[in-house]
This record gives sequence, structure tokens and C-alpha cells, in this order.
Amino acid sequence: MLALRLTRGSHPAVQLRRLLVAVASAGTGFLLLCTLGYAMGHPDSPAASALRLAWCATPLAATVYFAVAVARTDPATKPRPGLSAIGLGPGRLMAISATTTALACLLGSMLALLFFLHLRGDLTGMPFDGAAAEFLASDQPLPLPAALTLLSLVPATASVAVALVLRPRDLRPASEKGPARSYGRFGAHGRPGARETFGAYGRFGARLRGGGRSDATEDDGTVEESEPTTAPDPDPSRPPAPREAPRGLPWGVAVLAAGLAVEAYANRERDGGGLSLPGGLADGPASVLAGWVLTAIGLALAGPGLTHLCGRLLQSVSPGALRLLAGRVLMEEATRIGRPLGVVCAVASGAFAMTALYDPNAPSFGPLTTLGGLLVTGCTVATLLTAALEAKHARADTTAALLRLGAPATMLRSAAALRAGALLALFLPLTLFVAELAALPLAGR
Repeated sequence: MLALRLTRGSHPAVQLRRLLVAVASAGTGFLLLCTLGYAMGHPDSPAASALRLAWCATPLAATVYFAVAVARTDPATKPRPGLSAIGLGPGRLMAISATTTALACLLGSMLALLFFLHLRGDLTGMPFDGAAAEFLASDQPLPLPAALTLLSLVPATASVAVALVLRPRDLRPASEKGPARSYGRFGAHGRPGARETFGAYGRFGARLRGGGRSDATEDDGTVEESEPTTAPDPDPSRPPAPREAPRGLPWGVAVLAAGLAVEAYANRERDGGGLSLPGGLADGPASVLAGWVLTAIGLALAGPGLTHLCGRLLQSVSPGALRLLAGRVLMEEATRIGRPLGVVCAVASGAFAMTALYDPNAPSFGPLTTLGGLLVTGCTVATLLTAALEAKHARADTTAALLRLGAPATMLRSAAALRAGALLALFLPLTLFVAELAALPLAGR
């Protein structure tokens, strides 16, 4: 109930992002239902049905990734002072965010089911003169348990992913966490160094919480002063230590190289038995698909490190204020922006490779292939834009401080344009290079 109230009272921009999640969930759910209809109409070819179901994993992953990005930018579930006092701690806010995501995805799944039933003619008669009757197996009764199981994949996966990403965690460095927390008498945090008698708790003023001096009243009426037990707080004006570079760049490069190696080796397996790629693409061995998956994972892992490197290069060779500001922002937001940018790079390279491999003599792209491509592309681009919006909100205080210090607004816009140009100059050639190498095995070169 609280999740529904927070959803209803959100900002229109937040509602729009949730609506986009529902639309993506509807498209993915419709693809899953179409796979069920194909399996019902072709019971003698289970391998082809399983392959179509496997191709639905890519739109499913893109939809879940977009739902997680929207949940991260939801202001209604951000921890704020005072919420823990009314029972809305980090764990409860995480549960609310997961419930809100499940509701948005469930709405999309229900829309997909209604549209699927409408195309089958189960609601208001057969539309489009029965053009989709054979493909959707309209002459057979729809197995409702199987349909509901497929439709529950998106809400369940998205809510679990949101709960895992937004789970409460201790973000302090290991040097500041100290030893494991223990509990002393009466639930007090920490155990004293020396054992105390029970009578010490009966004397008023025996222990004063917090730092400073404490006065202990002895039995003979004298007062004994003790030294402070806690160290003074560090200087609050000291700037925090700079954030370390993301550590996934070596792993990303290694996985990317492994994927390209698998694709190159697949060119030697021209044994005729492979996978038929959708949309009229050429046939190829099954290891090509594994190589494409490894390549996409490698680009996603290397994205934060490449973004951090791009920010460091912007600050090289005697930088001015503009390049220094743009480079520092890229280094600070490398993890938040780099991973969605790497995913977009992977999707773009895959789309470019499939376009290069398209056979003009083959049948044109079908409606389901077009829908799947639009879902993957739209979700990845929307995730990147959502991450950029999250980064903008994260540095809102820094931007306001620069404006108070007299920095012109044109300088901030120029820094944003410089960051976008630097990322484009790095990731566009990388995308074309990976796409060209990915298309080599199936092109027969």
C-alpha cells in the first residue's frame, strides 16, 4: 500500500520512466508469448522453439537492466534523515523500490497478455483478417499456466535484481570500519577493556557517554577525574580521498579478447551444423553466439575503466579549467556512466555486424525481430540516459557551488559538451573495430 502511494505521488518525470519500464516489460512479455504460440503451432520442432526462447533472453536482460537503472534514480526511495524513525530504513526502502518495479513490470505483462489474446481472437474476434492466426496457434486453447509463467519472468527477475542492487551495505572504507561490533551489558555497543562490577552501574555519573572528561564519585565523597576515552574527531573540512580507478578494465579487455578469439576460431568450423540467425542473416556455428556474448560482456566490464581513462587523458598536458573540470567529472562518474556506455557500445557493434551480414536475397526482417531489436536498443539507450540523469543529480551540489563562486553557465555547458565529445571519440572507433571483427567469421573472409 505504501508503494502504491509513493508511486501515485511521484514527479511526472519519474512516472514517465516507470511507464517506459512498463512498455519495455510489455514488449518482452509479448515476445515470450509469441514463442509459446510458435511452440504450440510447431510441436514437431522443439529445437527451433527453444532457440526462439533463447533469443528472448537478450530483450529480457535489457528490460531488467533498464528497470534497475530507473529504480536507482527514483527519489521516493532515497534514504533521507528522519525516515528511519518512522520505520522506513534502508531495508524497507529497498523493499518498496522492488515492489514498485514489480508493479510496473506486472502492468506491462498484463498489457502484453491482453494484446496477445486480441491477436489470437480470444477477446473480440480475429483482427487483421486472421494474418497472425497460424503463427499464434489460434486454433488451439492457450495453456494459461504456461502463459502466466512466462509473463512472470520479467516482474520476478526485475524485482530481484533491484533488491540485490539496492540492498543496504556499508560504504565506508575498510580502514574506517574498525573491528566487528560486539555488545556489552544492557545492549551497549562494544565491550570495555577491563571487567567492571555491577555496582559501577549503580553510581550516578560513573560513566558519561561521548568524549570529554568524566567525573566518578567515590564512596568517601571525593571526585576522581578520568581522561577522555575517545579520540577527537578528524577535521571535517579535510577533502575526501580521491576515488580509485575502476578495476574492471583488465578483466574487460581479457573477456573481449576471448570473445573475439572464439569468433575467429568459429570461422574454421564450417561444418554446416549451426544456428540460424534471425532476420535473414547467414547461418553460422553455435560458437559465434558464445563469442558475441563474451564480446558484449567484455565491453560492459571495460566501460568504466575506459571512461576513467578518458577523463585522465582530458587532464593531461597542462589542462585549463575547462578540461580539468570535464576530466574530473568523468573520473568521478566513471562507474555510473561507463557501464551503460559499454553496453550501448556492445549493442551498437552487434547491430552493425548484423547489418553488414544481412543478405538482400533473404526475407526481410520480421515483425518480432524488429520488435526485439527496438527493445534492446531502446532499453540500452534509455539506461544510458537515465544513468546520465543520475550523475547530474549526484553532482547538483557541486554545480550549485561553482555557480555561487562565479563560474559562468556557458563553462558548465562547454564542459558537458567536451565530456560527450571525448567519450564519442573513444567509444565510436572501438565500436566499429569490434563490429568489424565480429562480422569476419560469418562473412567468410
